[in-house]
Amino acid sequence: MFNKILIANRGEIAVRIIRTCRELNIPTVALYQAPDQGSLHVRLADECVLLDAAGGFMNGAAILEIAHAKGADAIHPGYGFLAEQAEFIRACENAGITFIGPPAHVVEMTANKVKALERAQAAGIVTPVFSSQCFENQTPAELYAQADQLGYPLVVKSCRGGRGPGEQIVQQRENLKAVVQRAQQQAHAVYGDRRVYFEKAILPVYQLSVQILGDARGNLIQLGEREGSLLLGNQKIIEEMPAPSLQPEQRERLWQLALAVARLFGYENAGTVEFLMDAAGNFYFTEIKARIQVEHPLTEMLTHIDLVRAQIELAAGAPLPYRQDEIQFKGWAMMARLSAQDAWNQFMPSPGRLYRVRLPGGPGVRLDTYVYSGCDVPAEYDPLIAKLTVGGADREMCRRRLERALDEFKLIGAATTLPLLEQLVREPLFVQGVYHVQHNIKALKAKQTSPQTLRDLAAAVAIYYERTNQTFQPTTPARVLSGWHRASRTLPE
Repeated sequence: MFNKILIANRGEIAVRIIRTCRELNIPTVALYQAPDQGSLHVRLADECVLLDAAGGFMNGAAILEIAHAKGADAIHPGYGFLAEQAEFIRACENAGITFIGPPAHVVEMTANKVKALERAQAAGIVTPVFSSQCFENQTPAELYAQADQLGYPLVVKSCRGGRGPGEQIVQQRENLKAVVQRAQQQAHAVYGDRRVYFEKAILPVYQLSVQILGDARGNLIQLGEREGSLLLGNQKIIEEMPAPSLQPEQRERLWQLALAVARLFGYENAGTVEFLMDAAGNFYFTEIKARIQVEHPLTEMLTHIDLVRAQIELAAGAPLPYRQDEIQFKGWAMMARLSAQDAWNQFMPSPGRLYRVRLPGGPGVRLDTYVYSGCDVPAEYDPLIAKLTVGGADREMCRRRLERALDEFKLIGAATTLPLLEQLVREPLFVQGVYHVQHNIKALKAKQTSPQTLRDLAAAVAIYYERTNQTFQPTTPARVLSGWHRASRTLPE
Protein backbone atom coordinates (compact mmCIF):
# COMPACT_ATOMS: atom_id res chain seq x y z
CA MET A 1 0.00 0.00 0.00
CA PHE A 2 1.05 3.66 0.01
CA ASN A 3 2.83 5.69 2.68
CA LYS A 4 1.07 8.96 1.87
CA ILE A 5 -1.47 10.08 -0.74
CA LEU A 6 -1.72 13.60 -2.14
CA ILE A 7 -5.23 14.53 -3.26
CA ALA A 8 -5.11 16.73 -6.36
CA ASN A 9 -8.67 17.96 -6.02
CA ARG A 10 -11.08 19.83 -3.75
CA GLY A 11 -14.69 19.89 -2.58
CA GLU A 12 -16.81 16.84 -1.90
CA ILE A 13 -14.64 14.38 -3.86
CA ALA A 14 -11.56 15.36 -1.85
CA VAL A 15 -13.52 14.75 1.36
CA ARG A 16 -14.68 11.39 -0.03
CA ILE A 17 -11.11 10.27 -0.79
CA ILE A 18 -9.78 11.41 2.60
CA ARG A 19 -12.39 9.31 4.41
CA THR A 20 -11.35 6.11 2.64
CA CYS A 21 -7.67 6.90 3.23
CA ARG A 22 -8.40 7.30 6.95
CA GLU A 23 -10.00 3.86 7.02
CA LEU A 24 -6.88 2.45 5.34
CA ASN A 25 -4.60 4.34 7.79
CA ILE A 26 -2.96 6.21 4.90
CA PRO A 27 -1.96 9.84 5.69
CA THR A 28 -3.24 12.45 3.24
CA VAL A 29 -2.07 15.78 1.86
CA ALA A 30 -4.77 18.24 0.80
CA LEU A 31 -4.21 21.05 -1.67
CA TYR A 32 -6.14 24.30 -1.46
CA GLN A 33 -6.26 27.73 -3.02
CA ALA A 34 -7.11 30.93 -1.15
CA PRO A 35 -10.92 30.70 -1.63
CA ASP A 36 -10.87 27.19 -0.07
CA GLN A 37 -8.82 27.99 3.01
CA GLY A 38 -11.58 26.95 5.43
CA SER A 39 -12.98 24.11 3.33
CA LEU A 40 -13.80 20.74 4.88
CA HIS A 41 -11.18 18.76 2.95
CA VAL A 42 -8.49 21.07 4.34
CA ARG A 43 -9.73 20.44 7.89
CA LEU A 44 -9.92 16.66 7.50
CA ALA A 45 -6.56 15.98 5.82
CA ASP A 46 -3.43 15.18 7.83
CA GLU A 47 -1.52 17.91 6.02
CA CYS A 48 -2.53 20.78 3.77
CA VAL A 49 -0.55 22.89 1.32
CA LEU A 50 -1.48 26.18 -0.32
CA LEU A 51 -1.48 25.73 -4.11
CA ASP A 52 -0.60 29.24 -5.25
CA ALA A 53 1.05 28.38 -8.57
CA ALA A 54 -0.43 29.71 -11.79
CA GLY A 55 -3.01 27.33 -13.19
CA GLY A 56 -3.93 25.96 -9.77
CA PHE A 57 -5.19 22.38 -9.92
CA MET A 58 -4.29 22.17 -13.62
CA ASN A 59 -0.59 22.82 -12.90
CA GLY A 60 0.75 19.29 -12.88
CA ALA A 61 4.38 20.31 -12.39
CA ALA A 62 3.56 22.29 -9.25
CA ILE A 63 1.50 19.41 -7.84
CA LEU A 64 4.31 16.91 -8.45
CA GLU A 65 6.75 19.26 -6.73
CA ILE A 66 4.49 19.40 -3.65
CA ALA A 67 4.11 15.61 -3.68
CA HIS A 68 7.90 15.20 -3.61
CA ALA A 69 8.29 17.81 -0.87
CA LYS A 70 5.67 16.11 1.32
CA GLY A 71 6.88 12.57 0.71
CA ALA A 72 3.69 11.44 -1.03
CA ASP A 73 4.19 8.28 -3.08
CA ALA A 74 0.75 8.41 -4.76
CA ILE A 75 -1.62 11.01 -6.16
CA HIS A 76 -5.39 10.64 -6.35
CA PRO A 77 -6.87 13.04 -8.95
CA GLY A 78 -10.58 12.62 -8.11
CA TYR A 79 -12.60 13.72 -11.15
CA GLY A 80 -12.09 16.74 -13.38
CA PHE A 81 -8.86 18.77 -13.36
CA LEU A 82 -5.99 16.31 -14.10
CA ALA A 83 -7.97 13.08 -13.79
CA GLU A 84 -7.88 12.24 -17.51
CA GLN A 85 -4.71 14.09 -18.54
CA ALA A 86 -2.38 11.49 -20.04
CA GLU A 87 0.55 13.93 -19.96
CA PHE A 88 0.24 14.33 -16.18
CA ILE A 89 -0.13 10.58 -15.65
CA ARG A 90 3.03 10.00 -17.71
CA ALA A 91 4.84 12.65 -15.64
CA CYS A 92 3.79 10.84 -12.44
CA GLU A 93 5.07 7.54 -13.81
CA ASN A 94 8.40 9.14 -14.78
CA ALA A 95 8.70 10.73 -11.33
CA GLY A 96 8.15 7.42 -9.54
CA ILE A 97 4.81 8.52 -8.06
CA THR A 98 1.79 6.25 -8.51
CA PHE A 99 -1.21 7.80 -10.22
CA ILE A 100 -4.38 6.32 -8.72
CA GLY A 101 -6.31 5.60 -11.88
CA PRO A 102 -5.72 4.03 -15.29
CA PRO A 103 -2.14 4.06 -16.64
CA ALA A 104 -1.08 6.65 -19.20
CA HIS A 105 -1.22 4.31 -22.21
CA VAL A 106 -4.90 3.55 -21.49
CA VAL A 107 -5.86 7.20 -21.01
CA GLU A 108 -4.04 8.12 -24.23
CA MET A 109 -6.44 5.78 -26.06
CA THR A 110 -9.60 6.99 -24.30
CA ALA A 111 -8.88 10.73 -24.03
CA ASN A 112 -9.30 11.53 -27.73
CA LYS A 113 -12.99 10.79 -28.19
CA VAL A 114 -12.85 10.57 -31.99
CA LYS A 115 -9.95 8.09 -31.91
CA ALA A 116 -11.80 6.04 -29.28
CA LEU A 117 -14.93 5.94 -31.44
CA GLU A 118 -12.87 4.88 -34.47
CA ARG A 119 -11.23 2.10 -32.46
CA ALA A 120 -14.60 0.80 -31.26
CA GLN A 121 -16.15 1.06 -34.71
CA ALA A 122 -13.29 -0.92 -36.25
CA ALA A 123 -14.02 -3.70 -33.75
CA GLY A 124 -17.65 -3.87 -34.83
CA ILE A 125 -19.11 -1.93 -31.89
CA VAL A 126 -21.99 0.37 -32.84
CA THR A 127 -21.39 4.10 -32.29
CA PRO A 128 -23.28 7.24 -33.23
CA VAL A 129 -22.43 8.64 -36.66
CA PHE A 130 -19.60 11.12 -36.05
CA SER A 131 -17.34 13.51 -37.94
CA SER A 132 -14.01 12.22 -39.19
CA GLN A 133 -12.01 15.06 -37.68
CA CYS A 134 -11.73 17.42 -34.73
CA PHE A 135 -12.19 21.13 -35.36
CA GLU A 136 -9.99 23.83 -33.86
CA ASN A 137 -9.01 26.52 -36.40
CA GLN A 138 -11.52 25.50 -39.01
CA THR A 139 -13.00 27.57 -41.81
CA PRO A 140 -16.79 27.98 -41.97
CA ALA A 141 -16.76 25.99 -45.21
CA GLU A 142 -15.14 23.00 -43.45
CA LEU A 143 -17.68 23.16 -40.64
CA TYR A 144 -20.67 23.29 -42.94
CA ALA A 145 -19.33 20.52 -45.18
CA GLN A 146 -18.99 18.07 -42.27
CA ALA A 147 -22.28 19.12 -40.66
CA ASP A 148 -24.23 18.86 -43.91
CA GLN A 149 -22.81 15.40 -44.46
CA LEU A 150 -24.04 14.24 -41.02
CA GLY A 151 -27.36 16.05 -41.16
CA TYR A 152 -29.29 17.96 -38.52
CA PRO A 153 -29.88 17.94 -35.63
CA LEU A 154 -26.32 17.22 -34.56
CA VAL A 155 -24.34 17.46 -31.34
CA VAL A 156 -21.08 19.39 -30.93
CA LYS A 157 -18.78 17.69 -28.40
CA SER A 158 -15.35 18.29 -26.93
CA CYS A 159 -12.64 16.00 -28.33
CA ARG A 160 -11.23 15.69 -24.80
CA GLY A 161 -14.38 15.77 -22.69
CA GLY A 162 -17.05 14.10 -24.80
CA ARG A 163 -20.34 14.38 -22.95
CA GLY A 164 -20.59 17.25 -20.49
CA PRO A 165 -18.98 20.73 -20.69
CA GLY A 166 -18.58 21.81 -24.29
CA GLU A 167 -21.51 19.72 -25.53
CA GLN A 168 -24.05 21.69 -27.57
CA ILE A 169 -26.91 20.64 -29.83
CA VAL A 170 -27.46 22.29 -33.23
CA GLN A 171 -30.99 22.12 -34.60
CA GLN A 172 -30.52 24.25 -37.72
CA ARG A 173 -27.69 25.04 -40.13
CA GLU A 174 -27.74 28.79 -39.48
CA ASN A 175 -26.87 28.23 -35.81
CA LEU A 176 -23.84 26.03 -36.44
CA LYS A 177 -21.03 28.60 -36.40
CA ALA A 178 -22.16 30.32 -33.19
CA VAL A 179 -22.73 27.02 -31.39
CA VAL A 180 -19.29 25.70 -32.38
CA GLN A 181 -17.63 28.86 -31.08
CA ARG A 182 -19.49 28.59 -27.78
CA ALA A 183 -18.63 24.89 -27.44
CA GLN A 184 -14.95 25.59 -28.14
CA GLN A 185 -14.84 28.29 -25.47
CA GLN A 186 -16.40 25.97 -22.88
CA ALA A 187 -14.15 23.06 -23.82
CA HIS A 188 -11.03 25.22 -23.55
CA ALA A 189 -12.10 26.58 -20.16
CA VAL A 190 -12.66 23.09 -18.72
CA TYR A 191 -10.16 20.86 -20.55
CA GLY A 192 -7.60 23.31 -21.92
CA ASP A 193 -8.36 22.02 -25.43
CA ARG A 194 -10.53 23.87 -27.97
CA ARG A 195 -11.04 20.96 -30.34
CA VAL A 196 -14.59 19.73 -30.94
CA TYR A 197 -16.25 17.14 -33.16
CA PHE A 198 -19.77 16.40 -34.42
CA GLU A 199 -22.16 13.53 -33.74
CA LYS A 200 -25.49 12.93 -35.41
CA ALA A 201 -28.09 13.53 -32.71
CA ILE A 202 -30.19 10.57 -31.52
CA LEU A 203 -33.64 11.76 -30.43
CA PRO A 204 -35.12 10.81 -28.04
CA VAL A 205 -32.18 9.35 -26.17
CA TYR A 206 -31.27 7.81 -22.82
CA GLN A 207 -27.83 8.17 -21.19
CA LEU A 208 -26.40 5.02 -19.61
CA SER A 209 -23.10 4.29 -17.83
CA VAL A 210 -21.69 0.89 -16.85
CA GLN A 211 -19.23 0.85 -13.94
CA ILE A 212 -16.15 -1.31 -14.52
CA LEU A 213 -13.14 -2.40 -12.47
CA GLY A 214 -9.99 -3.92 -13.94
CA ASP A 215 -6.57 -4.96 -12.68
CA ALA A 216 -3.15 -5.09 -14.34
CA ARG A 217 -3.55 -8.85 -14.93
CA GLY A 218 -6.38 -8.39 -17.42
CA ASN A 219 -9.24 -9.25 -15.06
CA LEU A 220 -12.38 -7.17 -15.59
CA ILE A 221 -15.80 -7.02 -13.95
CA GLN A 222 -18.84 -4.80 -14.38
CA LEU A 223 -20.78 -3.39 -11.43
CA GLY A 224 -24.07 -2.62 -13.12
CA GLU A 225 -25.45 0.35 -15.00
CA ARG A 226 -26.56 3.81 -13.94
CA GLU A 227 -28.93 6.10 -15.81
CA GLY A 228 -28.42 9.85 -16.02
CA SER A 229 -31.13 11.00 -18.42
CA LEU A 230 -32.39 13.88 -16.27
CA LEU A 231 -30.15 16.81 -17.13
CA LEU A 232 -29.70 20.45 -16.22
CA GLY A 233 -28.07 21.79 -19.37
CA ASN A 234 -25.40 19.15 -20.03
CA GLN A 235 -25.00 18.08 -16.41
CA LYS A 236 -26.83 15.18 -14.80
CA ILE A 237 -28.99 16.33 -11.88
CA ILE A 238 -30.78 13.16 -10.73
CA GLU A 239 -29.41 9.68 -11.49
CA GLU A 240 -30.58 6.24 -10.56
CA MET A 241 -29.51 2.62 -10.48
CA PRO A 242 -30.67 0.35 -12.02
CA ALA A 243 -31.75 2.21 -15.16
CA PRO A 244 -35.55 2.53 -15.26
CA SER A 245 -35.47 2.62 -19.07
CA LEU A 246 -34.08 -0.93 -19.40
CA GLN A 247 -35.72 -4.34 -19.46
CA PRO A 248 -33.82 -7.29 -17.86
CA GLU A 249 -32.70 -8.76 -21.20
CA GLN A 250 -31.43 -5.35 -22.35
CA ARG A 251 -29.53 -4.91 -19.10
CA GLU A 252 -27.56 -8.14 -19.53
CA ARG A 253 -26.74 -7.23 -23.14
CA LEU A 254 -25.51 -3.79 -22.07
CA TRP A 255 -23.23 -5.27 -19.39
CA GLN A 256 -21.60 -7.67 -21.84
CA LEU A 257 -21.13 -4.89 -24.38
CA ALA A 258 -19.43 -2.71 -21.75
CA LEU A 259 -17.00 -5.50 -20.87
CA ALA A 260 -16.19 -6.00 -24.55
CA VAL A 261 -15.38 -2.30 -24.93
CA ALA A 262 -13.25 -2.26 -21.77
CA ARG A 263 -11.26 -5.28 -23.00
CA LEU A 264 -10.75 -3.59 -26.35
CA PHE A 265 -8.92 -0.75 -24.57
CA GLY A 266 -7.13 -3.00 -22.07
CA TYR A 267 -8.78 -1.06 -19.29
CA GLU A 268 -7.35 -0.95 -15.75
CA ASN A 269 -8.64 0.52 -12.47
CA ALA A 270 -12.10 2.13 -12.10
CA GLY A 271 -14.04 3.78 -14.91
CA THR A 272 -17.30 3.80 -16.80
CA VAL A 273 -18.23 2.78 -20.32
CA GLU A 274 -20.76 5.30 -21.65
CA PHE A 275 -23.66 4.54 -23.98
CA LEU A 276 -26.66 6.18 -25.57
CA MET A 277 -29.87 4.22 -26.11
CA ASP A 278 -32.51 5.17 -28.67
CA ALA A 279 -36.26 4.65 -28.43
CA ALA A 280 -35.95 1.23 -30.11
CA GLY A 281 -33.54 -0.03 -27.44
CA ASN A 282 -30.37 0.10 -29.57
CA PHE A 283 -27.10 0.88 -27.75
CA TYR A 284 -24.41 3.24 -29.07
CA PHE A 285 -20.97 3.41 -27.45
CA THR A 286 -19.84 7.02 -26.97
CA GLU A 287 -16.77 7.05 -24.70
CA ILE A 288 -14.94 5.69 -21.67
CA LYS A 289 -14.70 7.92 -18.60
CA ALA A 290 -11.27 6.93 -17.31
CA ARG A 291 -11.75 8.05 -13.70
CA ILE A 292 -13.99 7.84 -10.66
CA GLN A 293 -17.40 9.24 -11.57
CA VAL A 294 -19.38 11.89 -9.71
CA GLU A 295 -22.26 9.42 -9.31
CA HIS A 296 -20.18 6.48 -8.01
CA PRO A 297 -22.11 6.45 -4.65
CA LEU A 298 -25.04 4.84 -6.49
CA THR A 299 -22.95 1.77 -7.25
CA GLU A 300 -21.54 1.73 -3.73
CA MET A 301 -25.07 1.88 -2.30
CA LEU A 302 -26.22 -1.25 -4.16
CA THR A 303 -23.01 -3.33 -4.18
CA HIS A 304 -21.45 -2.29 -0.84
CA ILE A 305 -18.11 -1.98 -2.64
CA ASP A 306 -15.94 1.04 -1.78
CA LEU A 307 -14.86 2.15 -5.25
CA VAL A 308 -12.24 4.61 -3.96
CA ARG A 309 -10.66 1.85 -1.88
CA ALA A 310 -10.73 -0.40 -4.95
CA GLN A 311 -8.96 2.33 -6.94
CA ILE A 312 -6.22 2.64 -4.34
CA GLU A 313 -5.68 -1.12 -4.00
CA LEU A 314 -5.64 -1.71 -7.76
CA ALA A 315 -3.18 1.17 -8.27
CA ALA A 316 -0.95 -0.45 -5.62
CA GLY A 317 -0.82 -3.59 -7.77
CA ALA A 318 -3.35 -5.75 -5.96
CA PRO A 319 -5.38 -8.24 -8.01
CA LEU A 320 -9.07 -7.63 -8.53
CA PRO A 321 -10.63 -8.81 -5.24
CA TYR A 322 -14.01 -9.78 -6.73
CA ARG A 323 -15.28 -12.29 -9.27
CA GLN A 324 -18.19 -11.39 -11.51
CA ASP A 325 -20.43 -14.02 -9.93
CA GLU A 326 -19.83 -12.47 -6.50
CA ILE A 327 -21.38 -9.14 -7.49
CA GLN A 328 -24.93 -8.79 -6.20
CA PHE A 329 -27.36 -5.90 -6.65
CA LYS A 330 -30.11 -5.43 -4.11
CA GLY A 331 -32.76 -2.71 -4.19
CA TRP A 332 -32.76 0.68 -5.91
CA ALA A 333 -30.66 3.82 -5.50
CA MET A 334 -31.10 7.45 -6.54
CA MET A 335 -28.75 10.41 -6.32
CA ALA A 336 -29.55 14.13 -6.52
CA ARG A 337 -26.80 16.66 -7.26
CA LEU A 338 -27.16 19.91 -5.33
CA SER A 339 -25.51 23.01 -6.78
CA ALA A 340 -25.09 26.61 -5.69
CA GLN A 341 -27.19 27.93 -8.57
CA ASP A 342 -30.35 30.01 -8.54
CA ALA A 343 -32.93 27.89 -10.38
CA TRP A 344 -35.34 30.83 -10.46
CA ASN A 345 -32.78 33.26 -11.90
CA GLN A 346 -31.60 31.52 -15.10
CA PHE A 347 -29.49 29.04 -13.08
CA MET A 348 -26.90 31.69 -12.34
CA PRO A 349 -24.07 30.63 -10.01
CA SER A 350 -24.77 31.67 -6.44
CA PRO A 351 -21.54 31.81 -4.44
CA GLY A 352 -21.60 33.12 -0.89
CA ARG A 353 -21.98 32.05 2.71
CA LEU A 354 -24.22 29.27 3.97
CA TYR A 355 -25.25 30.61 7.35
CA ARG A 356 -27.15 27.54 8.44
CA VAL A 357 -27.00 23.94 7.18
CA ARG A 358 -29.26 21.12 8.36
CA LEU A 359 -28.27 17.77 6.88
CA PRO A 360 -30.72 14.94 6.13
CA GLY A 361 -30.35 11.50 7.68
CA GLY A 362 -32.17 8.31 8.50
CA PRO A 363 -32.16 4.80 7.00
CA GLY A 364 -30.66 4.47 3.53
CA VAL A 365 -29.51 8.11 3.29
CA ARG A 366 -25.96 9.14 2.37
CA LEU A 367 -24.62 12.66 1.85
CA ASP A 368 -21.33 13.56 0.15
CA THR A 369 -20.60 17.24 0.71
CA TYR A 370 -18.05 19.79 1.83
CA VAL A 371 -20.50 22.34 3.27
CA TYR A 372 -21.24 23.13 6.90
CA SER A 373 -22.90 25.98 8.80
CA GLY A 374 -20.87 29.15 8.28
CA CYS A 375 -18.87 27.90 5.29
CA ASP A 376 -18.35 29.85 2.08
CA VAL A 377 -19.18 28.55 -1.41
CA PRO A 378 -16.39 29.91 -3.68
CA ALA A 379 -17.18 31.55 -7.00
CA GLU A 380 -14.05 30.16 -8.64
CA TYR A 381 -15.10 26.51 -8.97
CA ASP A 382 -17.85 24.23 -10.19
CA PRO A 383 -21.08 24.99 -8.27
CA LEU A 384 -21.64 21.37 -7.12
CA ILE A 385 -21.80 21.41 -3.31
CA ALA A 386 -23.46 18.11 -2.34
CA LYS A 387 -24.62 14.71 -3.58
CA LEU A 388 -27.59 13.17 -1.80
CA THR A 389 -27.83 9.40 -2.36
CA VAL A 390 -30.62 7.20 -1.04
CA GLY A 391 -31.40 3.50 -1.30
CA GLY A 392 -34.62 1.52 -0.96
CA ALA A 393 -36.11 -1.89 -1.57
CA ASP A 394 -37.78 -0.74 -4.80
CA ARG A 395 -37.99 2.37 -6.96
CA GLU A 396 -41.01 3.96 -5.30
CA MET A 397 -39.62 3.46 -1.80
CA CYS A 398 -36.36 4.97 -3.00
CA ARG A 399 -38.13 7.95 -4.59
CA ARG A 400 -40.17 8.61 -1.43
CA ARG A 401 -36.99 8.43 0.63
CA LEU A 402 -35.29 10.93 -1.66
CA GLU A 403 -38.33 13.20 -1.39
CA ARG A 404 -38.20 12.99 2.41
CA ALA A 405 -34.43 13.57 2.59
CA LEU A 406 -34.63 16.61 0.31
CA ASP A 407 -37.37 18.03 2.53
CA GLU A 408 -35.12 17.58 5.59
CA PHE A 409 -32.16 19.24 3.86
CA LYS A 410 -32.07 22.94 4.81
CA LEU A 411 -29.62 25.54 3.54
CA ILE A 412 -29.90 29.21 4.50
CA GLY A 413 -27.72 31.68 2.63
CA ALA A 414 -26.50 31.22 -0.95
CA ALA A 415 -29.24 30.15 -3.38
CA THR A 416 -29.17 26.47 -4.37
CA THR A 417 -31.04 24.04 -6.62
CA LEU A 418 -32.67 22.37 -3.60
CA PRO A 419 -36.18 23.77 -4.34
CA LEU A 420 -35.90 22.52 -7.94
CA LEU A 421 -34.89 19.03 -6.80
CA GLU A 422 -37.85 18.93 -4.41
CA GLN A 423 -40.11 19.70 -7.35
CA LEU A 424 -38.49 17.23 -9.75
CA VAL A 425 -38.91 14.18 -7.50
CA ARG A 426 -42.67 14.84 -7.51
CA GLU A 427 -42.87 15.42 -11.27
CA PRO A 428 -45.18 12.77 -12.86
CA LEU A 429 -42.59 11.82 -15.52
CA PHE A 430 -40.03 11.09 -12.82
CA VAL A 431 -42.51 9.36 -10.53
CA GLN A 432 -43.40 6.99 -13.38
CA GLY A 433 -39.76 6.59 -14.47
CA VAL A 434 -40.52 7.37 -18.12
CA TYR A 435 -38.29 10.40 -18.70
CA HIS A 436 -35.46 10.83 -21.24
CA VAL A 437 -32.80 13.43 -22.05
CA GLN A 438 -35.10 15.63 -24.12
CA HIS A 439 -37.41 16.35 -21.16
CA ASN A 440 -36.37 19.91 -20.39
CA ILE A 441 -35.82 20.61 -16.69
CA LYS A 442 -36.13 24.34 -17.25
CA ALA A 443 -39.58 23.84 -18.76
CA LEU A 444 -40.62 21.56 -15.89
CA LYS A 445 -39.36 24.13 -13.41
CA ALA A 446 -41.45 26.88 -15.00
CA LYS A 447 -44.70 24.98 -14.53
CA GLN A 448 -45.09 25.86 -10.87
CA THR A 449 -43.64 27.90 -8.03
CA SER A 450 -41.01 26.09 -6.00
CA PRO A 451 -42.23 24.32 -2.83
CA GLN A 452 -39.75 26.32 -0.75
CA THR A 453 -41.14 29.57 -2.15
CA LEU A 454 -44.68 28.47 -1.33
CA ARG A 455 -43.64 27.67 2.23
CA ASP A 456 -41.91 31.02 2.57
CA LEU A 457 -45.00 32.83 1.29
CA ALA A 458 -47.22 30.92 3.71
CA ALA A 459 -44.93 31.81 6.60
CA ALA A 460 -44.89 35.47 5.57
CA VAL A 461 -48.70 35.58 5.43
CA ALA A 462 -48.96 33.92 8.84
CA ILE A 463 -46.52 36.39 10.40
CA TYR A 464 -48.36 39.33 8.83
CA TYR A 465 -51.70 38.05 10.11
CA GLU A 466 -50.34 37.53 13.62
CA ARG A 467 -48.77 40.97 13.80
CA THR A 468 -51.87 42.67 12.40
CA ASN A 469 -54.12 41.10 15.02
CA GLN A 470 -51.79 41.90 17.89
CA THR A 471 -51.68 45.65 17.22
CA PHE A 472 -52.26 47.52 20.53
CA GLN A 473 -55.72 49.12 20.67
CA PRO A 474 -56.61 50.59 24.11
CA THR A 475 -60.20 49.84 25.18
CA THR A 476 -62.41 50.55 28.19
CA PRO A 477 -63.31 47.40 30.16
CA ALA A 478 -66.98 46.42 30.00
CA ARG A 479 -67.33 46.52 33.80
CA VAL A 480 -66.40 50.19 33.81
CA LEU A 481 -68.96 51.01 31.16
CA SER A 482 -71.65 49.18 33.15
CA GLY A 483 -71.26 51.48 36.18
CA TRP A 484 -69.72 48.85 38.39
CA HIS A 485 -66.17 49.93 39.09
CA ARG A 486 -63.74 50.34 41.99
CA ALA A 487 -65.39 53.49 43.40
CA SER A 488 -68.82 51.89 43.43
CA ARG A 489 -67.84 49.71 46.41
CA THR A 490 -67.53 52.81 48.64
CA LEU A 491 -70.70 53.29 50.71
CA PRO A 492 -71.97 56.80 51.19
CA GLU A 493 -71.41 58.27 54.73
